[in-house]
Amino acid sequence: MTIDDVTEIVRSTLYTVILSSMPMLLTSLVLGLIVSIFQTVTSIQEQTLTFVPKFIGIFLMIMLLGHWIMGNVINLMEELYNFSIYV
Repeated sequence: MTIDDVTEIVRSTLYTVILSSMPMLLTSLVLGLIVSIFQTVTSIQEQTLTFVPKFIGIFLMIMLLGHWIMGNVINLMEELYNFSIYV
């Protein structure tokens, strides 16, 4: 196994992690921004108010996209397994 092989494995793994986590991160970002704007407009200074909408949003994204995320992870594992056979 060469340094190029290791670099390709790391690149592929990081790409899969970023791609799979992006829906939850974007959901959390958008909901946090909406709740922050709501708090600013209404002068509510409750720090825990953002927790519940983010929790529900991330849960819904996992429920909706869980199959796609698992498919990405399975494809990565199959790629790594097939790579290790030829090395």
